[in-house]
Amino acid sequence: MAHKDSIPKNAISKIKQLRKKEISPERLVDGILKGDKTLLAKAITLLESSNPKHFEKANTVVEQCLAHPSNSIRVGITGVPGVGKSSFIEVLGKTLTGLGKKVAVLAVDPTSTLSKGSILGDKTRMQALSKDSNAFIRPSPSGETLGGVARKTRESIVLCEAAGFDIILVETVGVGQSETLVHSMVDFFLLLKLSGAGDELQGIKRGIMEMADAIAINKADGHNIEKAKLAEVEFSRALHLYPPKENGWTPKVLRCSAMENVGIGEIWEMIREYTALVQENGHFKVNRQTQNKNWFLQTLDEQLHQLFHQREDFQSKKEEMLQAIELNKVSPFYAAKSLIQELVQELK
Repeated sequence: MAHKDSIPKNAISKIKQLRKKEISPERLVDGILKGDKTLLAKAITLLESSNPKHFEKANTVVEQCLAHPSNSIRVGITGVPGVGKSSFIEVLGKTLTGLGKKVAVLAVDPTSTLSKGSILGDKTRMQALSKDSNAFIRPSPSGETLGGVARKTRESIVLCEAAGFDIILVETVGVGQSETLVHSMVDFFLLLKLSGAGDELQGIKRGIMEMADAIAINKADGHNIEKAKLAEVEFSRALHLYPPKENGWTPKVLRCSAMENVGIGEIWEMIREYTALVQENGHFKVNRQTQNKNWFLQTLDEQLHQLFHQREDFQSKKEEMLQAIELNKVSPFYAAKSLIQELVQELK
């Protein structure tokens, strides 16, 4: 490979221009359909852009990818920070690629509310999987989205499916804000728990437990094995207190160790068993239809938000209201209501 100093300056300039040159939606779609992971990554970057100019291009890419349906399985994986989500996903991913599956991991890192920054270190934590030719890892910042998912996770799933990935693993921040959002975009929802860390039945969020299709007690190794067995019994009892799921599935509790690669294969077999059941009784299709409706409602909210926030008069009036609230001249509720009413009148 030529040393940088030996490359003419005009050639370096041309290389930089090519890198900066925007790729057309058609070329992105063509690359995605051919399984080009570089163009897939560029397309997801386009999706996540807040630049209004990129909005239509991103939509074109998504629309064209939607025309290429797949038989993928979408798996959401959540759990408290420190439960070992990244290690678990790496071992599960390697297990799946070893079975000849193509795996995409959409990993979400928490965004700082102060600096707005995000580490995006999942590729560092999943070194073996990131080098696997049958895997694709995309870390994205959660931004201001609740539920520990990125703003464009749904669209990213569609692109990964068009690129030929059989299994889409969605790793969440796991902060317990609104895991409903994760549940609304996947086929199978897996909750990772710890044993021996005060994480058994204490502090369990009822809503997350009800949504879980299975609970995996991770780090069930070494001195933790007996505690994990006890946690398995306690969680199994707790699950029986909830009403049966409409899809006919009975949630299960399993033990695993990502560090020792124990129980991971059994979890995949359980996911296959679940998928076969819901495909046979029609609930798989019903769930996908519900996902699309939720996607529509989320997109509608986003576009209404953009419709107002991109208007210069909205920004100036918003600042006026903020100053009025600061001086206690108006209540926050009345300020919001009057601002919306004023702008709606202008749009008529």
